[in-house]
Amino acid sequence: MEYATKTQIYQKVKKPMLERQRRARINKCLDTLKTLVAELRGDDGILRLDKAEMLESAVVFMRQQASNKRTQQVEEAPVPLESFRNGYMNAVNEVSRVMAATPGMSVDLGKSVMTHLGRIYKNLQQFHEAQTMTTTMAPAEPMTPLTISCPAPLSPASSGYHSDCESPAPSPMESEKLWRPW
Repeated sequence: MEYATKTQIYQKVKKPMLERQRRARINKCLDTLKTLVAELRGDDGILRLDKAEMLESAVVFMRQQASNKRTQQVEEAPVPLESFRNGYMNAVNEVSRVMAATPGMSVDLGKSVMTHLGRIYKNLQQFHEAQTMTTTMAPAEPMTPLTISCPAPLSPASSGYHSDCESPAPSPMESEKLWRPW
């Protein structure tokens, strides 16, 4: 009596069985793909094709669907600014709703928060418009530096920060005139 090795058993018994199972899975998936493509196309003609023709037809159909989806996304894609506006306004509405639903919320606090959000939105919009203008049009004349003056003169110990005056820090040209301890 001859003993069979594990390799021989695998080659005689296991390998053909595993191959049959693999082919059965492939055929099952091909049948499922056939019915899906037939349903999506609304055409039962694909059900009568052989495996290779059905796969080719499915690939063509998938490519058509992908190109249709890409063109739809391009047409439906919102402008980034428009998307930002929508999101910002949704957030402002949510803040307003939460503040209105919060018991004991001060009306003055609510007003100041909403005013602040509106002001920030307006500043962002103006900044975007300025950016758009600079990218679309070349400046006709050279830009002059912006100078800001405070209504009250700065003290010799002034740092030039906002707390020292009601306007932003002085321009570099003005800072040369200021005495600095360092």
